Amino acid sequence: MTTVAGVVLVALALASPAAAFERSESRAACRERAPLRKPFFGDTHVHTSYSFDAMGQGTRTTPRDAYRFARGEAIGLPPYVDGAASNSAQLRRPLDFAVVTDHSDLLGETQICQNPDLDGYDSLICTLVRRWPLLGYSLVNGYVYSNASPRRYSFCGDGGRACHAAARQPWSATQAAAEEFYDRTPSCAFTTFVGYEWTGMPDGNNIHRNIVFRNEEVQAAPTTYLETPTAEGLWRALSEECLDSGGRCDAIAIPHNSNVSNGLMFQTRRDDGSPIDADDARRRSRIETLVEITQHKGDSECRLNANDELCNFETVPWVRMMDAMQPSLWRPAPPRSFVRETLASGLGEQARVGVNPFKLGIIGSTDTHFSTPGMVDEDTHPGHGAGTVFAAHGIPPFPDDPRFNPGGLAVLWAEENSRDALFAAMRRREAYGTSGPRIVARFFGGWDYPDSMCDSASFAELGYQRGVPMGSDLPPRGSDAPPVFAVSALRDPGGGGAPSTPLQRIQIVKLWSAGGKDEQRVYEVAGTPENGAGVDLASCETHGAGADRLCAVWRDPDFDAAVPAAYYARIVENPSCRWNTYACNRNRVDCDRPETFAGTLQHCCDPQIPKTIQERAWTSPIWYTPNPAQRDSGQTDRARQ
Repeated sequence: MTTVAGVVLVALALASPAAAFERSESRAACRERAPLRKPFFGDTHVHTSYSFDAMGQGTRTTPRDAYRFARGEAIGLPPYVDGAASNSAQLRRPLDFAVVTDHSDLLGETQICQNPDLDGYDSLICTLVRRWPLLGYSLVNGYVYSNASPRRYSFCGDGGRACHAAARQPWSATQAAAEEFYDRTPSCAFTTFVGYEWTGMPDGNNIHRNIVFRNEEVQAAPTTYLETPTAEGLWRALSEECLDSGGRCDAIAIPHNSNVSNGLMFQTRRDDGSPIDADDARRRSRIETLVEITQHKGDSECRLNANDELCNFETVPWVRMMDAMQPSLWRPAPPRSFVRETLASGLGEQARVGVNPFKLGIIGSTDTHFSTPGMVDEDTHPGHGAGTVFAAHGIPPFPDDPRFNPGGLAVLWAEENSRDALFAAMRRREAYGTSGPRIVARFFGGWDYPDSMCDSASFAELGYQRGVPMGSDLPPRGSDAPPVFAVSALRDPGGGGAPSTPLQRIQIVKLWSAGGKDEQRVYEVAGTPENGAGVDLASCETHGAGADRLCAVWRDPDFDAAVPAAYYARIVENPSCRWNTYACNRNRVDCDRPETFAGTLQHCCDPQIPKTIQERAWTSPIWYTPNPAQRDSGQTDRARQ
């Protein structure tokens, strides 16, 4: 037992080789603990009325409401009529954890535009936002969020002092809500984290990050894009004000929507244009341990031309959000716009500078702007807002842009549902993402797993004892054999009215870098795409064979001991109805009779909009790095060839 800053740190031992975690806070011990860890489902990307865009579209709920919703309570949705919500939403199954991540930028401006007692309330921009939300949102988005040189509005005063002062109240309220709803009792029923979103978007190119703090010790004020307009500046601020401040503060940053970053999310150059070195890569990998692979505004796993038919999943055809309504500007995304190619690029960077800057675990989340964490069910999707025309005018029969989706979930393997245990999972990358279902996925890598492992009641114990879990590095190679991976997936059990769809297959995606070129290959390891599964679009009833559990022990048949590689598993369900099909069926749209639909319901008959979806889960990778002797030997052999 040790003490840091007056706080007792207790190392929790496991009945397996898995690493322990330490306490950084005072709380009751959890009654239920799982030495071999269990999955906890949550959402790390949630906006409330404290975010300028959410407020402008009519959201009135707060961080307290978001946490009430995550625990299973109903909350109101816009539009509001005479002060009352016209709609409501409620989770069928509560979450285990959630993080409210309101935009740090304009946190004070949002308060000023809503509070007539604050100077600036009667400013032109605040008046526009209140009277014409869409116009106000467009102006603010261009002036601040999408500006390469963002500025404060004049009503903020010299140095933005008035807006900085106004931001103190929502930042304090965000922390208070996280503390109020964090279950510190032995029940450990629900966990919250303090967080915010740093909303960098120079020239409309998304480089957003969600910041998650380990405990209640956080930055005095969140870092903003307005004052700190680069990711490098954000990492520096987090290091100086939190990680290296000498206290208990710890934090990670989670990039999201690299699919609309125009290739800027994962740069390998400093702000001054020079290439990164080992120290830069080390700092980045220390702070950015996870990446959000899927959410409301599209999937970021892989590009359409990746020689992988399953990359055609919740993709959007634009490289910047500001181009969404301008098809003439749509074009292929630049390199490193997607997670898969970035993971491969990290292997090449490691060979160049000695450290992998893109050693990223994988999660999903929603990016809801309705204070509704975990609202991911396709059949009841009411939209997530984010400034779309649908949300700004309330929720019509067709509730969202048809190219968007309900988003996904983050899943963390931890011993208990506490901040320290869950944060440790985020730090070591023992995490995975789903597109919404509560699939249970385990992925282990080693050198001598038995072929019978899937039939063993000790699957997880063997996984830890003889190798490493998702998010880890393979242990040093002890023989000439290729690595062995064990992957298991359990179907989402449903419950509470939530749907449950059989599993179709498991794939392992291999990434490697050789000769200055990044490569990828997808292997089918369990189940089959040829199972005859389908869905009746009129009723959304599914049919065909499927599995409640899939499992495989797989050896890389193309292993080269001299080449660094990364492996992750993708678990895919049978087809089911996409959310827009449910919405069109509810409104009884008949595409043979145009008079039966109007306005946004025309999307029901657009052949470019998918009618079905194959929900899925993505595990964090496991990395292989050759030792110097193996690397040098391999380079010599290839030179001789």
